[in-house]
Amino acid sequence: MRVTKLTIAALAAVAGLSLTACQNEDIAADPKPATSAPAANGDAGQEQGQEQGQQDGTVAGTGTNEDGKTAPCRTDELDVTATDATIDGDTDGTVAVTFTNGGGRDCALSGYAGVDLKTSAGSLSAERTGEESPSVVLKDGEKVSFAVVYPVNDSGGSGVRITGLVVTPPDETKSVTLDWPGAGSLPVTDGSGTPVKVGPIGSAGQGG
Repeated sequence: MRVTKLTIAALAAVAGLSLTACQNEDIAADPKPATSAPAANGDAGQEQGQEQGQQDGTVAGTGTNEDGKTAPCRTDELDVTATDATIDGDTDGTVAVTFTNGGGRDCALSGYAGVDLKTSAGSLSAERTGEESPSVVLKDGEKVSFAVVYPVNDSGGSGVRITGLVVTPPDETKSVTLDWPGAGSLPVTDGSGTPVKVGPIGSAGQGG
């Protein structure tokens, strides 16, 4: 009887060890997956701002593109004015056209603006002088000017009456129409070419 009891106890112990080993193997084979912590609100906001900046094509708070270059000024960002800048004794008249940056960001202007005079004989496009023009970066509120030079009508006749000035900023297609502040007429030409010349951005000085 003693031998039988010992045998039964030994079998029970072996069975218990086998059951424990199986349970441990099941746990090792099917571990719980690690869960990732949710992104902080600050990281989500930063990613959203970066995406918005990429959509706009500029870095937030500046007027620069992703490549670090300052974006061109748009017509709607510029206040365009024209004043008579003729100096007494000059054989030609001069009108200074000024662009003032009111867009709230830095922007760049370079090259030549498009200039057309509205006259009694139709539209007259100004011809570029051919001078070089470095790129000008305008901060908000800064301004830059260029010159429009034209012959003074001293023929004694009525000439060609000027009724307006149409200006298109560089790299833009939208124009602004202004009153003409210079002399009232141009001399009549033989039609061989335009007598009106336009200088590059900065050709009439720059102010802050």
